[in-house]
Amino acid sequence: MKMYLLGAANPEAVRMLHAVKRSTPNVEFAFLDNDPRKHHTMFYGVPVVGGSERVAELNGPDVRFVNLITGSTRLRYETTCQLVDAGAKLGQFIHPGIDLSMIRMGQGSYLQEGVLMQAEVELGDNTSISAGSVVGHEGRIGHSVFMAPGVCIAGCVEIGDGTFIGTNATILPRLRIGRWVTIGAGAVVTKDVPDFSVVVGNPARIIKTNTVPYPDARVFR
Repeated sequence: MKMYLLGAANPEAVRMLHAVKRSTPNVEFAFLDNDPRKHHTMFYGVPVVGGSERVAELNGPDVRFVNLITGSTRLRYETTCQLVDAGAKLGQFIHPGIDLSMIRMGQGSYLQEGVLMQAEVELGDNTSISAGSVVGHEGRIGHSVFMAPGVCIAGCVEIGDGTFIGTNATILPRLRIGRWVTIGAGAVVTKDVPDFSVVVGNPARIIKTNTVPYPDARVFR
């Protein structure tokens, strides 16, 4: 199998792909990046073969694509939609040390080392969870969600599509976080958060509203 990773920016992805290759030696990796200056270069020893405009050319029955863009959930959603619209089949880029038993997930997951998900967690498509984050039992994580390192989500929490959760944020049990929410680093969320809200602090409070032109963040229609 050949796997193309969109976004040659974080060297941790290279360390992780080497871990994947040790457990699954038949997977070959290359990067795509939409910055033309990176095309036909090496990113920590891994080739950058072009941008997302090459998806149709590179596609094949044993080819998968995963989006590593994480700085903005809107950009992550839009660029993954571009991949899918070009005919890409989304793969899974998951650290081999993660226990996936009793977990349901969609396509296009990017899960870094040390992620812990408890039983009956459900992940939507195009979700990215960074190192050391925890998702408690029976959590429902929507499409195109991003969690920064060290996030702690307690049990039975629902996270809406397109939500961005900052480093070391905590969400208490049985809460509902809406669509396209931004949760600031270190925030402690103690009550439900409406769609499009930006929340910060302990306890978390709404400081403004996101402007996003999409009702959800589904990459498959």
